[in-house]
This record gives sequence, C-alpha cells and structure tokens, in this order.
Amino acid sequence: MANVDPKTIHGFGLQWRDFNQVDAPSSELEKIFDKYFDQFPWKLIDQNSIGLDAGCGSGRWAMFVAPRVGKLVCVDASPGAAAVAQERLRSFTNCEVHVSALEDTPMADNSLDFAYCLGVLHYVPDPEAALAAIVRKLKPGAPLLVYVYYALENRPIWFRSAWRAVDLVRRGIARTPYRLRRWLSEVIAILVYLPLARISNVLERLGFGVDGIPLCAYRDRSFYTMRTDCLDRFGNHLEHRFTRQQLFDLLKDCGLSDITIPEDEPYWRAIALRAAS
Repeated sequence: MANVDPKTIHGFGLQWRDFNQVDAPSSELEKIFDKYFDQFPWKLIDQNSIGLDAGCGSGRWAMFVAPRVGKLVCVDASPGAAAVAQERLRSFTNCEVHVSALEDTPMADNSLDFAYCLGVLHYVPDPEAALAAIVRKLKPGAPLLVYVYYALENRPIWFRSAWRAVDLVRRGIARTPYRLRRWLSEVIAILVYLPLARISNVLERLGFGVDGIPLCAYRDRSFYTMRTDCLDRFGNHLEHRFTRQQLFDLLKDCGLSDITIPEDEPYWRAIALRAAS
C-alpha cells in the first residue's frame, strides 16, 4: 500500500487549484525560497545536475531551482497538484512533472545529484519510509534539503499551551468538507493571521523584538500567503511534528551524514548529504 493519505492528497489538489501561487508576489516567493535554501550547497550543483522536487505542490519552489540545474524531476501524489505544477512550469523545458508517491518516484536509485522536500514529510503516514525512499534516489555525497513542522520545543510553556488549544481547533476544522474548511481558514486568516502579522510588523519598525509573538514570521508577507498557509495549516487532518533532535535522528537513520539543522526560522529545515555506501 502506498505511503499516502487519500484525504490529504485530495485536499492538497483542491488547495493548489485555489491557491496556485500565480497571484503571490514573485519577490515574496523568492524571499521565502531564499530562507529555505540559505545554506543549500549550491557549489555542488551545476547546469548538468539532475534533481528531485519531492512533493512539488504548485511548483512554486521549482521555478527558482530549474534555471540553476540541468533537469528537475517534480513529483506529487496529488493529480490536482501535479496539474497545477505542470501548468506553472510549462516554460521550463528541463522540468518533468509526475503524479507519484515518493516511494514510486520514476528515477533510478543512486541517480540524482540533489533533492529537496519542503513541507511534505509531516503530511505522509510514515515520514521515515518516505525520506528513505528519497535518499535511495541520491548519489553518495548528493545534498538533500528537508523542511518539517517543528514541535515547538524551543518555545515557552505559554506558547505551547496556546498551540495545543489551536491544534484542537485544527483537528475539528480538518474533518469538515473542503468548502467549509476553506471558508473557516479564510476567517482565521482575516481575524488572527493578519492582525498578529501587522502588529508584529509595526512593533519591529518601532525597534521592539517580535520573535515571541505568534505568527510574527508573517509580518512582511502578503495576505495571499497568509491565506495559503492558513488553509495548509488548518485544512489537513494528518500532521507530524518533529523536535530538532528527532529530525536529526531521522536523517541519520535514513542514511544521511554531514547534517546541519539551522537554529533560526523556518523551523526545522535541514541540509544533509547522502552517506557513502
């Protein structure tokens, strides 16, 4: 049985149909991309490199990777998401888009020069199996970038307590039909994300530290991105979270070495190399 959750796959197909990122400011997408890839070893990649976008979604990150490499294989288990990515990436002749679970990626083992998997592993039933499947496709020494939801272990008790309350709301919303959970996520984006983000922005401009304010990461982001991420957060019933140590252990157990997990946002992203066989 494929390592996928049918409800999650269906939901993401609808989400990327409705938020295909065409209306997202390109400068903002590039800024977010730079945060994810700020420590990626681009020196190991060139115009002959072949890589994998594992769980490509709308193709928003592939747009920035494709011009740097020889070939980029984009896979997503959701037919709806893959269709959006295919349309978004049609101008890139070096991109292939496939509907595929990560375990069924249509590339030979030990064949890829790099891979990245952003915001995917926390939405699959068995994250370790999915990660191991990606690693098998890499050549020894090839880099992998991963981003997963963090377990808030670096936050104060009050922050984690507030998150638990919010998570109960998420679990309830995620059980509702797509149209309702999308509407509810829009309400949350308007009433919660937008005010906290704008307050953080104002306070930062006044010289105050804002790292302790929930959703402060959105202080310089568009409302479109808030709406997208709010639906992403509240619209999915399956969610894994990892401590920094758990992510390190997961990467190591899946055959990766030279693991780096930066301590700044976004939490947690990791860069590692496939260990020599």
